[in-house]
Amino acid sequence: MAFLTSLVFVVLAEMGDKTQLLAMAFAAKYRWQTVLWGIFVATLVNHLLAVVVGSYLTEFIPLQYVQIAAAASFILFGLWTIRGDELSGEDKSCRYNPFWTVVIAFFLAEMGDKTQLATVALAAQFNHALPVWLGTTTGMMIADGLGIMVGCVMGQRIPERVVKWCAAMIFYLFGLFGLYQSLPEQFLSWPAIAGCIGVLVILTYLAARMEKKVEPPCCMRESSGR
Repeated sequence: MAFLTSLVFVVLAEMGDKTQLLAMAFAAKYRWQTVLWGIFVATLVNHLLAVVVGSYLTEFIPLQYVQIAAAASFILFGLWTIRGDELSGEDKSCRYNPFWTVVIAFFLAEMGDKTQLATVALAAQFNHALPVWLGTTTGMMIADGLGIMVGCVMGQRIPERVVKWCAAMIFYLFGLFGLYQSLPEQFLSWPAIAGCIGVLVILTYLAARMEKKVEPPCCMRESSGR
């Protein structure tokens, strides 16, 4: 259960994420095998740090509180997905050794990214580091592999907003269901539920108003101009 849940959540979190865009950019410039291996190494290290942090949380904080925080974080991931990401300087190392360029760029891009935070939350929720680590790593490889395979061919045909909104809605469902399971019964009255949904609608509207348009990284622009 921990493995499959982690896999699904990270695949959803990666859809339209800056690291998936980074995979498309590097695939346009380097061999796809090099890009995949670089992503794999960077993700293994980055998500290992995340599951260690998440696993030790339950030693200091009661499990119920951790589960509530994890469920709430999934709703935040949905809002984050709608708002979108911006590529900053992660793609500027295009001129260096391909493998290490990909490893370093992906490791830095994942620091503090929603997929890393999702890994921390999942490790805290399930309290099983190994299946969460393997699940999130596999999810990253699937999502970024899809980005490599179809990004350059179909990137102009698949509306980015459709992908992001579908992923965000699934995050909402899992987050709300997790809160329903974890919160004490006195907080689960119909007025409280209706109020929670109302606040979520307002936050979704605000996130959509702040939605960021992401420009293709430099490697993709250079490749397309060849």
